[in-house]
Formats: sequence, C-alpha cells, structure tokens
Amino acid sequence: MTPPHRDRPGPPPARLAWAGAALVMLASCGGGSGSNPLDNPSNVSNPSGTVGGQKLSFAYFQRCVMPILRAQLPVVNGAGSINSCAAGGCHDNVNGTGGALRLTGSAATIDLATPGLTPEAIRATEMYRNFYSSQGETLIGAPLSSRILNKPLVRTVLHGGGLIFSDENDANAKIIRYWITRPMPAGQDEFSTAAANLFTPADIATGACNTD
Repeated sequence: MTPPHRDRPGPPPARLAWAGAALVMLASCGGGSGSNPLDNPSNVSNPSGTVGGQKLSFAYFQRCVMPILRAQLPVVNGAGSINSCAAGGCHDNVNGTGGALRLTGSAATIDLATPGLTPEAIRATEMYRNFYSSQGETLIGAPLSSRILNKPLVRTVLHGGGLIFSDENDANAKIIRYWITRPMPAGQDEFSTAAANLFTPADIATGACNTD
C-alpha cells in the first residue's frame, strides 16, 4: 500500500541548506570566481589585465567608463530598483560583496594636464586603483569575453546586481566595449597620448567619448 502523502520524506536537510544559501547570495550584488560559482573569493587579487603587453587607456576610463560605474542605474525588470556599481554591498572597495572588482565611488578626478604629474603619482590615486581593478576584469580586445561587460549583461555568468544593460547595444555597454577594444599601442603605457584618438575632437580633456 502506498503510504499517505504526509509520511513521505522531504528533501534532505543539506539540500535545503544549500538552496537557502544560494538564494541569499543571489540577493546581493556580485558573484565571485571561487570554487563555488555563487561565492566570492576570500582574497581579492586583480590580474594585470594586459594582453601582449598592451594596456587600456586611463584617460578614457576616467572620462567615460568611471561615470557609468558610479552612476545610479536602473535594474532591468527590477521593479524600479536602482543601484550603483560602486555602492556598498556591490563593488564598493570597503563594504562591497561583488567579487574582485573593487571601486571607490568618491575617487577624485585626476587632471592629467597638471604640470609635473608623473605616472607614479597617478598610480598612487584612488582613481587609478579603480582603473586597475576594472582593467583586471577585462580581456583586452575581447569585450564579450570580459566580466566587466558580461556581468551587467548577465551573460554566461551570474550577477547578483541583476541585469543592468538590456543588451550589448545599450549606450553604456557600448562605451565599455569601445574601451576594451581600443588598447594603447604596444610598448606604450596606459597614459599614452594615443588616447586622444578615443575622443572627438581628439582631446582627452574636452572631447566627447567615442563609441562604435
């Protein structure tokens, strides 16, 4: 005789615990790269983000990409939810839970025309740390294989912050894509004057951010 429904055993406790933990993690921003695909790494270590010795443009990052990362953006189908990538609980450098990408939203803009400003001085700033961490989430020349773009698109990777860009033709996604596909010439650093070509007119201080 088939026992009454009330006597059937429920799911194993371990399975229930795992499901609960997964729901908690999906409710927060981020999602990491540890052995658990839903977890964040215990120690954050950004790779250099360079391919063949090339680096991305610091000037274009500061003028064009960083404003996206600190902006209050709506979550697609998020019932009116709005958040910033640089916010606490997401990718904030102090309170963020969003994996290896670490940002200081209040980082001061660097005037690259300042006389005597050296690369070493720029690399000691919070804005440069934002640049370095963001570059570490890219595969230079391959934006659609880069986590900094795939996560807000929720494409082949989880993103606790939800769907931020509806598709790769979103205006902000196009800026990030352009940045990743326009590295500085081989042998030149992230402060190369070649960055002027990423703006129209070709001026890193006043030009508009180019996109495809």
